[in-house]
Amino acid sequence: MVARRLLVALAMLGVTAGLMALLWRVLEPGGLTLAKLTMLAGLLGTAPWTGLCLVNGLIGFMVLVSARPVAPEVIASALPPMAVVMTVRNEDLEAALVRLRRILDALATACPDWTIAAFVLSDTTDPAAVAAEDNALAALNDADRARIHYRRRATNTGFKPGNIMEFLDHRAAGFELMLVLDADSSMSAAAVLRLAHAMQADPQLGIVQHLTVGEPATSPFPRLFQFGMRAGMRSWAAGQAWWQGDEGPYWGHNAMIRIAPFRTHAGLPLLPGGRHILSHDQVEAALLRGAGWGVRVLADEDGSFEVFPPALPEHLRRELRWLAGNLQYVHLLCLKGLRPMGRWQLVQAILLFVGAPFYVLFLCGAAVAAATDHASAFPAGPALALTMAWSGALYVPKLLGYLEVLVSCRKRAGYGGAVRFLAGVLAETVFTLTYDAITPMSKTVAMVRLAFGARPGWGAQNRFDRGVGWAEAMQLCWGHTVLGIVVFVAFACSGWHAVLWALPFAGGLLVALPFVVITADRRLGRWLRRHGIAAVPEEVAPRNVDVAAAEHLYTPPALRGLGPRRADQGR
Repeated sequence: MVARRLLVALAMLGVTAGLMALLWRVLEPGGLTLAKLTMLAGLLGTAPWTGLCLVNGLIGFMVLVSARPVAPEVIASALPPMAVVMTVRNEDLEAALVRLRRILDALATACPDWTIAAFVLSDTTDPAAVAAEDNALAALNDADRARIHYRRRATNTGFKPGNIMEFLDHRAAGFELMLVLDADSSMSAAAVLRLAHAMQADPQLGIVQHLTVGEPATSPFPRLFQFGMRAGMRSWAAGQAWWQGDEGPYWGHNAMIRIAPFRTHAGLPLLPGGRHILSHDQVEAALLRGAGWGVRVLADEDGSFEVFPPALPEHLRRELRWLAGNLQYVHLLCLKGLRPMGRWQLVQAILLFVGAPFYVLFLCGAAVAAATDHASAFPAGPALALTMAWSGALYVPKLLGYLEVLVSCRKRAGYGGAVRFLAGVLAETVFTLTYDAITPMSKTVAMVRLAFGARPGWGAQNRFDRGVGWAEAMQLCWGHTVLGIVVFVAFACSGWHAVLWALPFAGGLLVALPFVVITADRRLGRWLRRHGIAAVPEEVAPRNVDVAAAEHLYTPPALRGLGPRRADQGR
């Protein structure tokens, strides 16, 4: 592992050096200016994450294409008692209970002698949501009441980790394992048993989890987003597991935890000022690793699902909550008892978001340089080489994930064949280039607000499909549009070569408003589904997920049974 990690570090440094060398060829004509130095700082700030993407993507692709089929695992000994724990807060408990019952039924069929009990841990505070939870519980039959236990806290002290730790302190006696689920989690019996087998095979394993993918979606935004993320995360996770081993990350749900060490070692410290940690998972994993327990990710996407936000506004709210939580890790980097890889996991979580302002900085510096540098012509050749290298490295995990599907007859068939798959790749590429131009500004603004004292919260998540109107889109993205107009006017001062160069990675700013509206339009979603564009295997050949049930659960209750009407209300 030491040699592998050294190789990865050297590769990341090599990527950084290569990008800086290409940028120097762009900046050299006409000499350095303040705008060009700004570009230099911007690229340098994004280079570590770009290098990590390239390394994980390449390694993961080689691991995946060289892997041999593994025979189904057989668990020889009796399974230890397991608590299935689902956390909810101001969410649709009716839908969550349907998912939970489906998991319990599948496990009862696959392994009838396994002692399992389910616990719904509610932090719900909204009176209407509390009443809805009471109604959902009242609708349970006697058999479900016997196996599903419900507890609601009056206050959500410590957020989700506080909720779980309260359960472990007072209600987990007699259980050795805990399967942690979110309200939108779905898992097949085979996936859960795979985690249990890993726990049995390695007594020093504290957390093991699956690569979790999105359920089939009807709204265009999650449909396209999860299609690309699925390809990228598969190669990313496989590559990361190759050099991180059992010192990997933890993503907070669809994971199995060994209760005793988690309860002993994973209690979260308070932040300066007595604040609670928002993003708990990586810290819990780092604390367990520091105590000598393993944390493993299975780079297997079969049987573990979640639901992605239905539109860009909800997605950004979730991203900005994660951003606020991950940036808190700067206070924990010197926490006693962590191993080097534990500290790296915290750094990696910070890098996921901290590159956004550097991207905006690079874009603004490039625009100013294009508008003010009259000493030399726009260096079209070096600029194109830089863009291809930068974007190629950044998107390597996703691109190689697509290639992995294309070279496998079985996997191509799972996506509906090569033609449909490539149509999805094309649609997702346009989607991603637009999305990746929009989100850095939102993250940058959020980071500025945090720096000036804004207090982050952790509110309820809307998972219902809905439309987004133009007024809401304008409120969300007017600043992106203004920035897009300004930078492209600046690029136009240097000629059409500069405009064409900037269009792929900044053009999304100009179309931010229609992008928000169109990607939430369920008519487009129905068209994509009808033509099989961006379809995932569970939609092409439903196995582990009931697609019709998933559509029902994530349609607002007031609109269920009303056919294809668009749900335009949000929270």
